[in-house]
Amino acid sequence: MVDIATRVHNHKWKIDPIVRSLIDTDFYKLLMCQSIFRNKPDTQVTFSLINRSKSIKLADLVDEGELREQLDHIRSLSLTRGESTWMRGNTFYGKRQMFTPEFMDWFENLRLPPYHLEKHDGQYELTFEGSWPEVMLWEIPALAVLMELRSRAVLNSMGKFELQVLYARAMTKLWEKVERLRSVDGLRIADFGTRRRHSFLWQDWCVQAMGEGLGEKFVGTSNCLIAKNRDVEAIGTNAHELPMVYAALAESDADLARAPYDVLSDWHEEHDGNLRIILPDTYGTAGFLKNAPDWLAGWTGIRIDSGDPAEGAEIAINWWKSRGEDPMEKLVIFSDGLGEKKIAELHAQFSGRTRVSFGWGTLLTNDFRGLVPDNALDPFSLVCKAVSANGRPTVKLSDNPRKAMGPANEIQRYKRVFGVGEQAELEVVV
Repeated sequence: MVDIATRVHNHKWKIDPIVRSLIDTDFYKLLMCQSIFRNKPDTQVTFSLINRSKSIKLADLVDEGELREQLDHIRSLSLTRGESTWMRGNTFYGKRQMFTPEFMDWFENLRLPPYHLEKHDGQYELTFEGSWPEVMLWEIPALAVLMELRSRAVLNSMGKFELQVLYARAMTKLWEKVERLRSVDGLRIADFGTRRRHSFLWQDWCVQAMGEGLGEKFVGTSNCLIAKNRDVEAIGTNAHELPMVYAALAESDADLARAPYDVLSDWHEEHDGNLRIILPDTYGTAGFLKNAPDWLAGWTGIRIDSGDPAEGAEIAINWWKSRGEDPMEKLVIFSDGLGEKKIAELHAQFSGRTRVSFGWGTLLTNDFRGLVPDNALDPFSLVCKAVSANGRPTVKLSDNPRKAMGPANEIQRYKRVFGVGEQAELEVVV
């Protein structure tokens, strides 16, 4: 097992680059990329870094030269033969050849496009522009780089023994969470923590700890490189990015109202009826389900990623019942800001009413709260989102208005089109 504290103390990034592979990313990004490669390959998009935690002045903490070195290193990466073999030959969700030969031929020759970096008011303005299939693959590595450089900036002042104690405490903290979750009968939980992890080495350790501590209750990781290296399942389906871009491309209000369903129609065709998980909250869960076509009710399940998770699950269960579906044959995946106590609570509340699973993110792979002075390693909310498509702004409403993004006039238009009224504001932890 890697001695993380010693590696951190002796860091030479060319030995330990933050992102060491194009598949050091979330599985859903590769699945979405293939769908976009097939359906919208010429769409031009801009992705931009958004730091929701304004008090964390990243440009004051993270050296610009180090950031550029890491980003330039990512641009030098290409798929290795072993990684290509894993993608081409592995079975994902019971399906052989999840990735088509045409997509793999393109991906094997890919280098990520250029980036644009500036400083403004203590924050980095980091943007990526170009064709959608290429630019979208910057999201996860860009976030991972900035999160880890922030961690390194805090850790740089610590001595060898202080680092050993810090990581021992962090390991103990995580193991205590694992022990609490062991007692949850029927638990199904996966690692979703790539984008805002403390570091690659730490995420890898967390996955190993979950595997040993939870056994069959641990169902896999969203991180493709770790899944490959540790021989565990790669977990993921789709994200808000798809409806956000499809909606931005809509020519009229009627087209806009149909856009979230057009996304899932293309997704269904792409995956032959597999990976049928709905993410309904981009423009409000209640309205999405109310207006959903009947064929969507037959899908496998729903992922709850914003708003009150219990309320979201109740809405899903009631919707299935209203469409003549048995909720006990459906799956609810909770994935928003989960701690172990909330996981146990939600499992107890819904496990007898529907199938339940959890994607455990930042509070699995980056929970150093209370372990250093001034909360200097506390997790914070950093995202990298598509902000325009073919020159038009994207919009996200979410079930939590604090997560909304887009120009104010477009947000109001989207609320009108999708029938979104008053929403309860919830704290955004991560």
